[in-house]
Amino acid sequence: MLSKGDDIGIFHPKVLMFSSGITISIFLSWKFYKRYILRIRNYLDITTDILNEQRPLYGVVTRVGDGDNFRFFHTPGGVFFGWQWLRKIPKGRALKDETLSIRLCGFDAPERSHWGKPAQPYSEEALNWLKNYILGKSVVVTPYSIDQYKRVVARTQVWTWFGRKDVSAEMIRNGLGVVYEGKIGAEFGDNEGWYRKLESRAKFLRRGIWSLGSAMVTPGNFKKIYKD
Repeated sequence: MLSKGDDIGIFHPKVLMFSSGITISIFLSWKFYKRYILRIRNYLDITTDILNEQRPLYGVVTRVGDGDNFRFFHTPGGVFFGWQWLRKIPKGRALKDETLSIRLCGFDAPERSHWGKPAQPYSEEALNWLKNYILGKSVVVTPYSIDQYKRVVARTQVWTWFGRKDVSAEMIRNGLGVVYEGKIGAEFGDNEGWYRKLESRAKFLRRGIWSLGSAMVTPGNFKKIYKD
């Protein structure tokens, strides 16, 4: 504290220390706010720092649109910051521009029917499985990149009675798709080897799409066949 007789010029050591303390406190508070409190509303809020750090984001799945993508409402701090008991997650139109489109990393689901193209076998099974597994549930999303459709390519983990489960891995394990085949934009984190082992086992056990045998066409090849 400064006493009455102290020199209170702006360059006094006590003033400098006090000012530095305030500056540091403001800086750290802002860093904490950006990292743990500020809500990410859409892909434009995904900064290079978030991607480079592969910063985990906590939130809730509000919609499943396909067998390998969904909409994600970011709830920073989770229940500790009041989400789902003091702070409600909006529904319907209130969600417009408030969610991220997430593309499961390292995984490709069978193509559904759209734009006049037929559906692949097991495309609806993959969609329904994913809905049952994550819709309305709390998940952890680890962003890797943003693709050409403005979707955040990310590892997604869901809480279960047995701990966190990697959603891409579970879908591959059950034969509901394949390890992502594309050469451009492929993202696996550190899990590519694990995903490929799970795919080999699903193929060996003829699970899901692998039960089709020689009639099975991967999603990547299916897209090439029906490419415009």
